[in-house]
Amino acid sequence: MYKIMTPGPTMVPENVRMARSLECTNPDLDTEFVEFYKETCELISELLYTENETLILSGEGILGLEAACASLTEQGDKVLVLDNGIYGKGFADFVTMYGGEADILSFDYENEIDVLKLEDYLKSSHDYKYATVVHCDTPSGMLNDIGSICRMLKKYGILTVVDSVSAMFGEVVKVDEFQIDLLCGGSQKAVSAPPGLTFVVVSEDAKQAMRDRKTRIASFYANLTTFEGYYENKWFPYTMPISDIYGLRAAFENIKAEKDVYERHARIASATRETIKKAGLKLHQNSGFSNTVTVFDIPEGVTAEQILSAMKEDYKIMLAGSFDAFAGKVIRIGHMGYNAQAENMVEVFHGLDGVFHKLGVSLNASLEETFKLLIINS
Repeated sequence: MYKIMTPGPTMVPENVRMARSLECTNPDLDTEFVEFYKETCELISELLYTENETLILSGEGILGLEAACASLTEQGDKVLVLDNGIYGKGFADFVTMYGGEADILSFDYENEIDVLKLEDYLKSSHDYKYATVVHCDTPSGMLNDIGSICRMLKKYGILTVVDSVSAMFGEVVKVDEFQIDLLCGGSQKAVSAPPGLTFVVVSEDAKQAMRDRKTRIASFYANLTTFEGYYENKWFPYTMPISDIYGLRAAFENIKAEKDVYERHARIASATRETIKKAGLKLHQNSGFSNTVTVFDIPEGVTAEQILSAMKEDYKIMLAGSFDAFAGKVIRIGHMGYNAQAENMVEVFHGLDGVFHKLGVSLNASLEETFKLLIINS
């Protein structure tokens, strides 16, 4: 087995694994499970600082993103897609799939979204039903300031759809304060549960926009309105994956119990970035550094595949390359959720020291020893 230090899926704590092994009931008929589901949704809302309703959907994180777009978009709706990464630009596919017109506003892929440039654009162009933004665009590790972005969009009367699958619970997300209308998360990132679930936090403004539609939503599974009245009627639109939800609940209880979860992520991430720089490697971004994933450029003379293969074969550690515009150019280290522990990062840097030595890459300093000193003094 490998130590999975990728930017999702992450390693899973033992209590989460054991929760998934609990005896199953029939989630369609057992009203106690309806209560359990609702309480779990309320716990998620609490941890995201909101009174808005959370819904847990049976599907990987992409289902939440598609459901948000499917539920809001009607034929001809204008949607602003904020693009400074592969996932950011990818929102346009969901918008057009459901008949919307996507205006892609592109920014530099090596820097976070420039909020002042966005405001300049919105002054003359703000006739949009909603806008999409990615909190952490994982292929490059880019983190965007969703608080400033969403508040600005709402000032112009634009609904906000945020993909925070790879950031939330490693980065602070305050839904009400940030004025987020549809926030999408997933089980397999900083939540540290297995893949398979997504959750969407829905504002009253978003619900009203769905009620005001003139046409039916062109989906059943990716339709957030199918859950309307589920609790009052004690009825789900489809059979819920009960074992997955048991595990998800345990994962969120872990997050609630840890008082310094955000400080832990920030400390590990800061030491990781500083270690990379002191060793003479180059961080891929110029700004927008995330507390959940660190991305560095491939040194000259070696390939991403050589590094990743040697880490797996020699040290049983799984890191990630990237894809699309970043294919073969970077290595990604995931330090989110259960992964974000000093001892895990020591193992990663021990392995990278050995791999770079094996591949003939000279470093300015030992990654392992540098990280140990930084984390001790942090």
